[in-house]
Amino acid sequence: MSRCTTSPRAADGRNLVATTLLCAGALLGPLAVHSQPLSGDGYLFNRPTASLTLRGGYTQPTASSDVFNDSRKFLTIDRSDFGSGSVGADLGIRIADRWSLQLGGGYSKRSIASEFRDWEDNEGLPIEQTTHLSRAPFTVGLRFDLLQPGRRIGRLAYIPSKITPYIAGGGGFMWYKYEQAGSFVDFTDNAVFDANLNSKGTTGSAYGAFGADFTLRPTVAITTEARYDMAKAPMNRSYFSGFNNIDLSGLSATIGLTFRY
Repeated sequence: MSRCTTSPRAADGRNLVATTLLCAGALLGPLAVHSQPLSGDGYLFNRPTASLTLRGGYTQPTASSDVFNDSRKFLTIDRSDFGSGSVGADLGIRIADRWSLQLGGGYSKRSIASEFRDWEDNEGLPIEQTTHLSRAPFTVGLRFDLLQPGRRIGRLAYIPSKITPYIAGGGGFMWYKYEQAGSFVDFTDNAVFDANLNSKGTTGSAYGAFGADFTLRPTVAITTEARYDMAKAPMNRSYFSGFNNIDLSGLSATIGLTFRY
């Protein structure tokens, strides 16, 4: 029985991609072997009608709205600090020769330790806090293969293309959570106080993507993709009064394994 374990270091963005792909191979390796009766020596008996892609990579939120600008101004946080590892999965259902319906989901989370840039407490110690940002898009979209994904030879043989570039786009919703926990300064009287400020919820989203499949064997391919998610959401006014909608948009680059059926 295959087993996948994750060490504490796997939570770091630099190790998350490798961990994800190893887990995918361990969990779906037996499934790929089981699917071999669907194919012959370098070909399939029928054109695939569905696919499952497991991917991991890196995502960089744009972090451009008021709440991020405020954090960069007062805290030791930069825009690039919100970049993190990401994981995701896509189910593809072929509806035409080059068209597929895509159902997808993903998740990313980043925690950033910081302190106030220009303020200290009464004992001359830094005023510290931690900022957390989590995003999870769930989407429905269409994928269009820019080249033929394969060709039929005779009546019983279908050969997948070695490289199939594609574009994709769609929409859905995004769940998010933004949290700042620790010590803060009340600028009305310069008092230092402890708090947990958070905002979470769901909002509509859209995405566009460009990628390519690189066939390893008839039923397995490596898939690389660059994707841009667009989303904004209102913030919890109890903690973030006066702030505009939080910008949840971001660019992701991923690599994964695609299993064709």
